[in-house]
Amino acid sequence: MTSHTMNLENIWIRLLIVWLASVGASVARTQSDQDTLIERFSRADTMVTMRDGVRLHLIVYEPKNSQERLPIILLRTPYGIDGSAGLFRIYLRELGEEGYIFAFEDIRGRFKSEGKFVMQRQTRDHGDPKSVDESSDTYDTIEWLLKNVANNNGRVGMLGISYDGWLTVQALYDPHPALKCVSPQASPADMYLGDDFHHNGAFRLSYGFEYAALMEISDTNYHFRFDRYDTYDWYLSLGALSNVNAQYFHSKLPTWNDFVNHPDDDSFWQRQAFQPSTRKMTVPTLSVAGWWDQEDFYGPLKIYEGLEKMDSSHLNYLVVGPWNHGGWARRTGDSLGSIDFESSTSKYFRENIQAPWFSYFLKGNGTLSLREATLFQTGTNRWESYDAWPPQERIINRNLYFQPDGKLAFEEPSASKKRSFDEYISDPAHPVPYRPRPIEPTYNPGGSGWYTWLVKDQRFVQDRPDVLSFETDTLGQDIAIAGDIVAHLFASTTGADCDWIVKLIDVYPEDYPRSPKMGGYELMIADEVVRARYLKSFQKPEPIIPGQVNEYVIDLHTNDHAFMKGHRIMVQVQSTWFPLIDRNPQTFVGNIFEAKDSDYRVATQRVYHSKRYPSHIALPVVIK
Repeated sequence: MTSHTMNLENIWIRLLIVWLASVGASVARTQSDQDTLIERFSRADTMVTMRDGVRLHLIVYEPKNSQERLPIILLRTPYGIDGSAGLFRIYLRELGEEGYIFAFEDIRGRFKSEGKFVMQRQTRDHGDPKSVDESSDTYDTIEWLLKNVANNNGRVGMLGISYDGWLTVQALYDPHPALKCVSPQASPADMYLGDDFHHNGAFRLSYGFEYAALMEISDTNYHFRFDRYDTYDWYLSLGALSNVNAQYFHSKLPTWNDFVNHPDDDSFWQRQAFQPSTRKMTVPTLSVAGWWDQEDFYGPLKIYEGLEKMDSSHLNYLVVGPWNHGGWARRTGDSLGSIDFESSTSKYFRENIQAPWFSYFLKGNGTLSLREATLFQTGTNRWESYDAWPPQERIINRNLYFQPDGKLAFEEPSASKKRSFDEYISDPAHPVPYRPRPIEPTYNPGGSGWYTWLVKDQRFVQDRPDVLSFETDTLGQDIAIAGDIVAHLFASTTGADCDWIVKLIDVYPEDYPRSPKMGGYELMIADEVVRARYLKSFQKPEPIIPGQVNEYVIDLHTNDHAFMKGHRIMVQVQSTWFPLIDRNPQTFVGNIFEAKDSDYRVATQRVYHSKRYPSHIALPVVIK
């Protein structure tokens, strides 16, 4: 294996590489624009001592010649802070223009900070005064800032995207009294059930492999060098997951070893998952998500949901926009891939939500007119506001049923002489790609389709024999959905284990005058994978009985979307999604990370659409 260090300044300008696309996409303003703003600040580098003696690298930006005491905005990161000035180009521009003290910190074991890096360090033992975690490091950093940055007003806010968002959440576990508001953005909440590394027990292979290499080969950012441009071929040639340590990592990367040693949802993953305390919520929190976040859409909604249970003072807020991972932090946000949103959604968020929200809680400026949930309704391309999410009024659950001949309809299947199922062959040697090939490395310096794959036209798999498609007739009226989408899949396999992937798709009219090139476009609105071995429990996997029909209840998550008149609704079902998801052997093995190449076998999959086994999608339809 060979690797090379990525330029640190370049990585930071890309907003810490994990939550931004390419350098060109992330920088919309000119260098002179940045210099004009950054010249208003003085910069100081220092090392801050934590309670256990470990020193962390901190950079503080203070506005020059300020006539008032200012609040502090803190961002902690594992991605390196030497290039932190790049954040003022777009992400923090509005906040920088208003006037705050900004503090950026390398977490322990990364870049210039001392100590040992631990991926998503678990919470400390509060009975041991010397034990540390990200919450204690945040507390100690805030304490230092209050005592050593002379011009502060005693109020601190935090924000961050992706890992930085997770670090923001950690501050809530034992918040410093001066912490007055936080905005965790695209933060993971559960790395086993729905975020970066697993979805419902299915391992996210390409992301997990490449991220472990990025973070743990060195204390700076490395990226794995593939010997093939199309990583679909590379991962397929890799074979069984047991070959990763045998051929490449050699048991030296802690995160990969954790994948191997904890294949099920045991206490290791559960301790990392977001678990709000039973105490009253005290710190105002603004969770931010993107509908097409390729890494952490599950997390922000679960954080909002968890905090909502303990929020009696209206301190819990949610924003979801038409973005990919961290998309609100770059450019204007008027499009994503081929999809046009007809307004500058990212700029709108930064100017009209993020900046006023921090100003209200940290400076006491203005009145907060923001309702609890602000979401961008795709399809109609407009912002909607709600007092709660999912909305509690004007919603009716309607089931969209699979039918014979690839049909999809709101009517329940009737007794029919036609075959009551569709079937396909799932072959691990020829898995369905998750996006059009070639599939570049996730962190390809020249750019990668990873950042926009969720909005790719799904027609690229339409003719594959191992993908089933069900489709409605052309819609005679708009159908808006707002809330949680759930798939009920009645299915069987000839194997003893398998994966099921369900995708909800908005099919554009073939004749689309607004944008002729979008004619017939198949836009994925919701999607998810489940691993059959966890049908009964994520803690105790069991083999599937070959040929037995089981109901798989699949959470397709929440959405606010309108299928417009003239469009059609489609559902696709498949059993491989490669190399996003590792190949299921389709035989039952105790630990797939230890499977052998000979364990991977062909299976026949059946999806039922009968009166007895009515596969369907439950939709939260808005009543007009």
